[in-house]
Amino acid sequence: MRKWLAPKRLLLAGAVAAATLGPNLLCPSQAQARVKLITLPVRERVEIQLDNAAATLVEEERVVPLVKGENQVDFSWANTQIDQSTIVFRVVAPVGDKPLDVKVLSVSYPPNEAALIWAVGASDSGSARVRISYLLGNLTKSFNYRAVASKDEKTLVLSEYMRLQNFANEEFGSTNLFAGYGKTFLKPIGLNETKEMLVQKFEKVPIKKTYTCNLAEYGWLDQPQQKLRVPMHYVLKNDKANQLGAHPLPYGKARIFIDGGGEGGTAFLGEDWGRFTPIDDEMKLYLGVAQDIVVKRTLEKNERKHVSGNLFHQDVIVKYEIENFKDQAVTLDVVENLRHLRNEVRSDSGRDVEWELGKETTFEGGPDKERSTFEQLTFHASLPARAKDGKAEKITHKLHVLIKNEW
Repeated sequence: MRKWLAPKRLLLAGAVAAATLGPNLLCPSQAQARVKLITLPVRERVEIQLDNAAATLVEEERVVPLVKGENQVDFSWANTQIDQSTIVFRVVAPVGDKPLDVKVLSVSYPPNEAALIWAVGASDSGSARVRISYLLGNLTKSFNYRAVASKDEKTLVLSEYMRLQNFANEEFGSTNLFAGYGKTFLKPIGLNETKEMLVQKFEKVPIKKTYTCNLAEYGWLDQPQQKLRVPMHYVLKNDKANQLGAHPLPYGKARIFIDGGGEGGTAFLGEDWGRFTPIDDEMKLYLGVAQDIVVKRTLEKNERKHVSGNLFHQDVIVKYEIENFKDQAVTLDVVENLRHLRNEVRSDSGRDVEWELGKETTFEGGPDKERSTFEQLTFHASLPARAKDGKAEKITHKLHVLIKNEW
């Protein structure tokens, strides 16, 4: 028994084939044996669609020679991860000026083989363009980014790349690759090949450098001294006003650099994983922990106020003592998760937090309405630059919250 390879062969059966090969090559057990093995015509067109993360769609077109009457078109894919339940065979059109009526009559599965055979009827001898489509495994894509911030950290250049990995045990010649958005790439895809392509480059994307403390998310930098971790991020908004918004930004690793300006070259800042970012949403790129912004967080007040029966309110004041040792003024985002705070001062009952902002809260402007939720508050604290002698002014803020109807 011959070994079937990836889709590279075509078989024709019929009167013309039998006459060509002679009776000795016919299998006596089959009335219409698969008797004539010829090289499958080269792919005239290949398109690979990568827009679905769970499946890769391959569509190829070939010009197939046919004889008058019934032909058998044999498609085999041993050692290639083609999902046989997804294979579709269609006759697109006859090739040439000669009138030719071509129809798919039936399909069958040879036993113990990774193959399909289509019975194709032709009104006369000639050629027809056929289209075969299928889902293919082990042909995958991923995305990554290169972000280069300007020296003043006001804008960056964002380059988006698509990486294609072909471990499907099949190679493709000139192929149209479509990621689901943006332009189509015309590239050959070799066997066991990894190929990286620039999808799009966005120039002068406005960014905001943020400093954030959030005990629930980022934890302590030094718990015995009650100092919070203060991560830094570049934040960019995926919309037209910020030089983006052409399409959602896919999940992918981002390598972050900063331009050296007149000194030349770029300096590597770090790596992060950019989350999937829909249009009009924000992507945050992590830069590390700020060592020159110190935030000491303490519980100044934690009192239980009886309401009735076993019902009570928890009266809590959180104090933040903040110092900025930078040469420039910055804004610190102070985030407090009220469910986490309730668990810290008593225990988490599992219920949603009922709360009320107390009068001793000192953050100017109150909670950020856009960034706060029913159980997490975001405040902004303006921090002056350090003095010329290197000393930093200590800024103190308080969050006063009444956690209501606990038992």
